[in-house]
Parts: sequence; C-alpha cells; structure tokens
Amino acid sequence: MSINKDQVKGQLEEAKGKVKEVVGKVVGNKDLEVKGNIQKNVGAVQASVGDAKEDTLPRRGARILALMVASGSSLMISMPASAELSPALDRISISAGAFRADPKFNTSLNTPYGNLQSGDIGLGMKTIPRVKADIMIFDTQGLSFDYYQYKRGYTGAIANNLNVNGTPLTTVANASFDTKLDFAKLEYKWWFGSGNTVIGLGAGAAYYKVSLNANATASINNATTGINAEYSDDAVAPLLGIGVRHAISPDLRLFADASGVKQSRGRLNGEIYNAAVGVEWFPIKNVGVVFDYSMSQFDLTRHDAIDVNFKVKLQGPSAFVKVRF
Repeated sequence: MSINKDQVKGQLEEAKGKVKEVVGKVVGNKDLEVKGNIQKNVGAVQASVGDAKEDTLPRRGARILALMVASGSSLMISMPASAELSPALDRISISAGAFRADPKFNTSLNTPYGNLQSGDIGLGMKTIPRVKADIMIFDTQGLSFDYYQYKRGYTGAIANNLNVNGTPLTTVANASFDTKLDFAKLEYKWWFGSGNTVIGLGAGAAYYKVSLNANATASINNATTGINAEYSDDAVAPLLGIGVRHAISPDLRLFADASGVKQSRGRLNGEIYNAAVGVEWFPIKNVGVVFDYSMSQFDLTRHDAIDVNFKVKLQGPSAFVKVRF
C-alpha cells in the first residue's frame, strides 16, 4: 500500500502532539498536556483522511471508531465534568454484535431487450456483523456511528413477459446474482428533554457501496442471448434521524431509532431507511448486552448502458455486547 501526503503529515502531527502531551504530564503543565492531546487528535484526523484514500471500508470503519473514542477522550479531558447527562445516555459507548436478518432481494435489469426482473426472492436467514458507537461531546449533543456489510448470492430461474415495439415477447432466463452492500453512517445528534427520557434529532451523512454481478442466459421467443451486468459503485448522501431513550434504571434502558437517506444525484442514487427498537441491560457497571429488532430497506438504481435497480430488505433481531465509559 502506498503512503500519501495526508498520511505522512497527519502521522507527524500526531507524533508531535504525543510528545507535548507526555512532557506536559511530566512537568505538571496542564495547558501543554491538553494542547498536545488536541494536536495529537488533529493529526489523527488528517492521517485518517489519507487512510480513506487507501484503505478498504472495513479498515476505514475501524479507524473512525478509534478516532471517535480518541476525540471523545480529548474533549472529556479539556472540558469540566458535568453531572447533567441523562441516565438514558452514556458519555462514550461501543457496541459490537450481529444482525440476524431475513433478507428479501429484488433486482431488475433494463436491457436492450426489455426489463428483466427477478421478482421478490427470499434468501433465508443471514448473520451480519455490525458495529455501533456513540460519543457525547456535550451534555445534550453527540456523535453516532453505525456500520455493517451484507453479502449474498442467488442462482435460479426467472421469467418475464415483455412488449417490444408492440410485439409480445416471453423471456425465460437462468440467472445468478452476487451482491455486496456496505453501509456506514455518521450522525450528529441533539438530545432534548431531561430526566429519564430524552428525544434526539440527528443530521449527518451516510456512505454506501453496492457491488453486483448479474449473469443470465435468456431465451426470448426461442432465441438465446447472454446478459451480463457487473459494477461496483459508492456514494455519500445526507441523512436525517430521530431517536428516543428511556432509562427504567441506570442499568436497564429502552430505545428506538429511525433514519432515512435520499440521494437523487449521481450514477448510484435512491433511498435507504433504517429503524430499530430494543432494550439494553448492564449486569456489570460498564459492560452490558443489547437486544433489538431492526429493519433496513435499500432501493437503489445504478444508471448506465444497462440500468440496474437493486432492492434489499433486511429485518430481524440483533444482539450486541456494549461497553460504556
């Protein structure tokens, strides 16, 4: 892997900041320590920009998580402690687990011969690893991160009745679809309310990437032809979200979240919706378990010589281990 300018400069600033931070601790200079901590994390941000140009998305997600935790720690050092945070929220939390989804898949190819549709296909249960993180920057504002990746293949027969220039055609095809979907979101949330119940409104950005390899051997009125569509595209789109948190006790809490993404520009556009409702329980002070029921729906179109519409609906239970600080 090559090293770009942002990576070099960022790592250099990060190293300088670490030195200042250590010197500040040794000599008891709190201002120098805080400045070094901030410089260190600014350098980490610049390095992460360079990494984003080089890394794969899973490594990018891990980098974002580490950066969020480091930035949150820096802010907590430089800001006075406050006791105003709702018991329904945590200063910093990281959740790692899996989404046990029941996928419904539908794709269509707008070919020169007409529109070839797979119809709704049930693919059976699928376990999808998922990572989430939340950091409160202030008592009522914070960042929320979510990442998961879905991969699945399908082989089977599909049939369509087409009409080309007034002539009815019957298409029967043996088709195979290999799909890969990456989704990540970073959301800034404002929390309203006091006591055990708060409501959050969020705005941010979602990153999504779709890879599809579709192959079909089609018989059109007894004439056989091959159809192939292969692409991998990604996009960034604005996101809006809402969330509710309620603390039955500091160690038993309920939550509900929903978010929507809409992209009307570019070659890969469409809509994405996510929702979840669940409960979290902390049998140990800072380590708990989270159970929820989630739904994610993707309706994306990729425009090219062969337009491809890609629909996936994922729904089912999720389970996480959650660590809070």
